Amino acid sequence: MTTTTKNDMTATEKSAKATTEKKGGKILRGTVVSDKMKETVVVSVTRFVKHPKYRKFIKRVKKFHAHNPGDVKKEGDKVSIQECRPMSKTKNFIVIA
Repeated sequence: MTTTTKNDMTATEKSAKATTEKKGGKILRGTVVSDKMKETVVVSVTRFVKHPKYRKFIKRVKKFHAHNPGDVKKEGDKVSIQECRPMSKTKNFIVIA
């Protein structure tokens, strides 16, 4: 009787899986606030944090520069960005959706 495990994959299955999945890095969701640069967008990410003393939730906003291949995303679009290798001094994210 032959048993197969989920680690038994052919080379083509492994390469297909590698191209569809991105490795590592945080994934953040935000809104495009600027698309004036070539293949780069500025994404505003909002998060809520609780104040340690007063226990009130405070809105924190941070802007990230992200690589936008093909300039497909425009200002006002909701996007997901993933952390990647540094592409320039300020650009460490890539638009994934």
